[in-house]
Amino acid sequence: MSNLDTSRPVLLLGGGASTLAAVRSLGSAGITVYVSGHSGCRAMHSRHCAKAFPVPEPRPAEDFWRDLLLERAVPELQGAIILVGCDESLTFVENYEDELRQRYVVEEFVTDLRHAMLDKYETLVRAREAGIPTPAFWEIHSAEDVYKLRDELRFPVMVKPLSSVGFMEKFGRKLFIINDSIDEVAEKVALCNEHGQDVLLVEMIPGPDSLLSSYYTYRTPSGRSLYDYTKSIIRRWPVNRGGACFHQSEWLPETAAMGWKLFDSIGWQGIGNVEFKRDLRDGQLKIIEVNGRLTAGHPLIIKGGAPIDLAIYCHLTGQEVPRIENYSQALRLWDPARDFMAFRQLHQRGELTFAGWVRSIFSQSVVLPFFSFDDPKPGISEALGVFGRALGKIFDPVRRAQLNAD
Repeated sequence: MSNLDTSRPVLLLGGGASTLAAVRSLGSAGITVYVSGHSGCRAMHSRHCAKAFPVPEPRPAEDFWRDLLLERAVPELQGAIILVGCDESLTFVENYEDELRQRYVVEEFVTDLRHAMLDKYETLVRAREAGIPTPAFWEIHSAEDVYKLRDELRFPVMVKPLSSVGFMEKFGRKLFIINDSIDEVAEKVALCNEHGQDVLLVEMIPGPDSLLSSYYTYRTPSGRSLYDYTKSIIRRWPVNRGGACFHQSEWLPETAAMGWKLFDSIGWQGIGNVEFKRDLRDGQLKIIEVNGRLTAGHPLIIKGGAPIDLAIYCHLTGQEVPRIENYSQALRLWDPARDFMAFRQLHQRGELTFAGWVRSIFSQSVVLPFFSFDDPKPGISEALGVFGRALGKIFDPVRRAQLNAD
């Protein structure tokens, strides 16, 4: 966009690969981009980052961001567009929305809706009310509640946190999967309660992770979508419960229609991403979760030819929004280290051969979530971090036993 006005800077808060991709995309367009996050936020090492504001450990990020943006009010950040890359920063912006809007540009959103979508139970309730198919789910508050559902539960089930913030820190995983034991369900619920984590029970939709797909958009207060994008998942690690490590860029009309229906029915505003899984038992797409922020698939979206962050920037600065109508249908996002772990797990189950794994990697062009030849430092930092974490797991017998169990 040769006539793009880049005078307003952007501040990205938190996140991983999503924030890095946004920094590279917006920075390449000539926009001044600042980043603030924990030490693992690789975007702070990018050559496109004008200045980094690292969150000092062990200080809570919300406390640091409040000081940075509202107490100190750093001059170069005044008037910046704030974009969030993780649930922690999303919660911060919600908590201080009124104060932030007086000094910065914040995307449009309906506070109670976005807050509700951080709650996994509320997400499913609102989706069901909007006519979106959901897996079976149950509200619980204690282990005793589990036994009251003895005749209702359909195994396997997942014990999922209402809010992901903090759950990963406590347990090193996104959820617990129980295949057939109600006693184990009660045990996991009690464990979560003991650590102050509120949870719900959700029926686990059977089938591989390749049945997952996502819809992305940004909806204005008038209900207009700035863009429509979909992708699918090839593999996750850990299998069936971890983060995606191999994504496919492709247009999926049914996923787009279901996502549009959800956001239109509930009156969503701002950045929206919804994930579905196809239930082969009845053929329906069923909702998994909703995110109101940039996600881990952002590098694929940008490299595939859909600059959605630039579209958001133009919208928030009152400029003409670039039309995003076509993007690559033959591009994949590949996280090598985590995908190798997924291969090992699938291979042990007899579900994927080494030859099949290799073919899947080289059958289409791939992009990496962190490494880029013209911006190598974030990728090098991530590689060193992965190596350090691997060593830690090798010499931590408890963590090693957990991984073997997975």
